[in-house]
Amino acid sequence: MTYVLRFLPEVEEDAIAAFAWYQEKALGLGDEFLRTFYACANEILRTPLNCPKVHQEFRRRLLRRFPYSIYFKLGKPVSYGRS
Repeated sequence: MTYVLRFLPEVEEDAIAAFAWYQEKALGLGDEFLRTFYACANEILRTPLNCPKVHQEFRRRLLRRFPYSIYFKLGKPVSYGRS
């Protein structure tokens, strides 16, 4: 099964703000935050059921090293065919 991960605009704004905050604290730390954020997003795409449910149908993936989480719920998987 293939899933598509879509971020709300508020999530993107928060990630950008966190990048700027960490980059201000230490050079390169903002880059490390974004790498970790997108690595977690890729893990969600590969193995979404490994993330525990935390409220009704919402699941959570904790970011390593940073006090952030990605909350998501599963939709219908996308099928790709050949023509």
